[in-house]
Amino acid sequence: MDIVLTLLRAGLLASDLILAVLVAYLLLLTAAAFFAPRSTPQHGGTPRHRFAFLIPAHNEEQLLPEVLASLDQLDYPHALRQFFVVADNCTDRTAEVARSAGAIVYERHDQTLRGKGYALNWLVEQIATRDEIYDAVVILDADTIVSSNFLRVMDARFARGERVIQSYYAVRNAESSWSTSLRAVALIVLHFLRPQGRMVLGGSTGLKGNGMVFATDIVRRQPFTGGLTEDIEYHMELILDGERTMFAPDAVVWAEMPNTLKAADSQHARWERGRVEMVRRFVPRLLREALQRRDFMLFDAAMEQLIPPFSVLAGASAAALGAGVVLRSRPAVIIGTALIGGQAVYVLTGLAMTGASPKLYQALLYAPGLVVWKILLYLRVLFGAGPKAWVRTARN
Repeated sequence: MDIVLTLLRAGLLASDLILAVLVAYLLLLTAAAFFAPRSTPQHGGTPRHRFAFLIPAHNEEQLLPEVLASLDQLDYPHALRQFFVVADNCTDRTAEVARSAGAIVYERHDQTLRGKGYALNWLVEQIATRDEIYDAVVILDADTIVSSNFLRVMDARFARGERVIQSYYAVRNAESSWSTSLRAVALIVLHFLRPQGRMVLGGSTGLKGNGMVFATDIVRRQPFTGGLTEDIEYHMELILDGERTMFAPDAVVWAEMPNTLKAADSQHARWERGRVEMVRRFVPRLLREALQRRDFMLFDAAMEQLIPPFSVLAGASAAALGAGVVLRSRPAVIIGTALIGGQAVYVLTGLAMTGASPKLYQALLYAPGLVVWKILLYLRVLFGAGPKAWVRTARN
């Protein structure tokens, strides 16, 4: 019996050490974020870069007017911006609505190659045939609004040589329900805190699928994929090719999120299944290349894929602490307590840095429910369940 107990304690401590490495890495990014600038210095000259907004839309007649109205309010010369919508396999009035709002619309009908990546590639090909030159393209989802300074920030960053830029992608309806509030908390640390830390440490911020800006030659040279997480895959290919993604914390896009866990199920399952595929495909190569090149950016990209969803990490830490108590292992209890405390510091720092509303702090009371839901979903994905192709997320 003593031998069994000793082996169980040893196994628990080994698990604790793995979790400790992951949490320590998050705390490293958290500490580095304190030293990151939160605004983009303006170059002071006349805006000169031309931007093309690419908006893939599948049956988005209800939301498109808002995103196009938001773009119309941008503080940037009209002559230096254009909005393109690809009405992708639509069965509603998406194309008509977009045209009436002033966008240039292309209608695509392809029931074989379905998904955002395919639609974007096709739209890039159509724009290339026009007698127009754009310095950069902006990828924007159809359920999004943007900050009025968005293009001013991007113009300044392109002026100083940046070629791939991720804006701060936040939740638009953050206080509509406890689940969207918790989603907002998750995206604050994932889309703001971690990228800020990476900018200080020399990493690449990653691509979040919305509010992404690319030099035009990049999207013409490197097509998007039709994968479940085309943004992550695209980022992996770019950094292996030497392109670093920069973060613009003061250029913000807000997108609507499903306001119930049930409505968000397909979206989360798609994300997590895609993440598992990215770990298998890219992490060994990233680690190998990082060692050969002695490149922190590649190592950091591998670590980002190895860190599980925060709900899963928090649930595993709580389980480790509970196991330590049951097995009466003092080292395990100490490590488990430190793990939970470290993650609390990570989350609360992100909320403080972004000036989060009290309701987001209050939503943390519902976190245990989200943790259970996310762990069950993650287990389904690991055992092969979940969507294997793109599925449109339900709208509110």
